[in-house]
Amino acid sequence: MSIKSYSTFKEIDKDLKILKLQKQIDREQIKYDMNSFKSGVSPIAMAASTVGAIAKKAFVVKLTNKIFGIKKVKKIDDDSDDNK
Repeated sequence: MSIKSYSTFKEIDKDLKILKLQKQIDREQIKYDMNSFKSGVSPIAMAASTVGAIAKKAFVVKLTNKIFGIKKVKKIDDDSDDNK
């Protein structure tokens, strides 16, 4: 940052006002970010995120299976055939 030279007090006051407003904006941004973070870390939000991820994965698996015609194969017990 370079040093700025001022010729009048009016220029100094203008820059001070801009800096003060920027400081207020930055504080409000921090408050907003903290509230967003808190709501995203709550147990309810975490549970909803987990359920959503599981549902999304299940949907993708079903869609992929339907597209490629993949079907579940049931395992047959070998022991039941030997006893007959």
